[in-house]
Amino acid sequence: MRQFTAIVNPTAGASTGVAALLRVARLLREAGAELETEYTRSLEHAQDLAREAGARKRVVLAVGGDGITGAVGGALSETGTPFGLVPAGRGNDFARALGLPTEPDALAPILLEGSPRLVDTIEVDSAHGRTVALGSVYAGVDALANRHANHTRLLRGAASYYFGGLRAVATWRPAAYRVTVDGEEHTHRGYTVVAANSAYYGSGRIIAPDARLDDGLLEVVMIRHAPRLLFFSLMNELKTGTHVNRPEVEILRGREIRIEADRPVPYGTDGEVDANLPVTARVLPGSLAVLC
Repeated sequence: MRQFTAIVNPTAGASTGVAALLRVARLLREAGAELETEYTRSLEHAQDLAREAGARKRVVLAVGGDGITGAVGGALSETGTPFGLVPAGRGNDFARALGLPTEPDALAPILLEGSPRLVDTIEVDSAHGRTVALGSVYAGVDALANRHANHTRLLRGAASYYFGGLRAVATWRPAAYRVTVDGEEHTHRGYTVVAANSAYYGSGRIIAPDARLDDGLLEVVMIRHAPRLLFFSLMNELKTGTHVNRPEVEILRGREIRIEADRPVPYGTDGEVDANLPVTARVLPGSLAVLC
């Protein structure tokens, strides 16, 4: 029987993280599993807790949204430690890409009996240091929108991202990007560049429909400059992924992507935004063992 350490973000989804864990924990313990719970003070603290639990050969659970999922999963990348998710945040995009349920009755059997699946992660290098992300690295108006969403207290879930997007687009000036994919340079002027390991970001938006978590590649989605009204239409198409058919959207694929810009442009990873370009993203194939 598996032994679990749950690492909880008590503020995820307006404190739904604790409630979500309680429902799943009852089912795990009724099945005979051991479960210990650790509450985080920060994402860095969550990473320390994850490494310590992994060193004790425990299954590590991230309880919350994409921020804590990315932090804990990044800490466990290349360690072989089994990693599980209890989705309880605003976005839950990595859980969505894995096809994980949120209902405790459906999730608990996966955590108890599911075989680990090896998926890719993203090594992220910048002047701020090295980190590991799970879903994507995005640089531009979407990172600015994410920053606004993270500071919105009156709205939750997709509504906070939509509000953040409106605010970001209203003030965005097109940036001139230089994007280097596996050594080949591309120039681009517009709204964003996304290096995607997962199809989803921004609370269920399908930014890269063909992205796969285990193919050893990143999908590079570049959205060029367009009139604001057209861009709002394009944003709406992110719900289905049909934006990729627009001429303003170019998609490349590669293993290492360097993103630079002609001015300070924010970039984010897994729902967290705290740095500006330049940044380099490299795929780490099969580096994380996820229960799914």
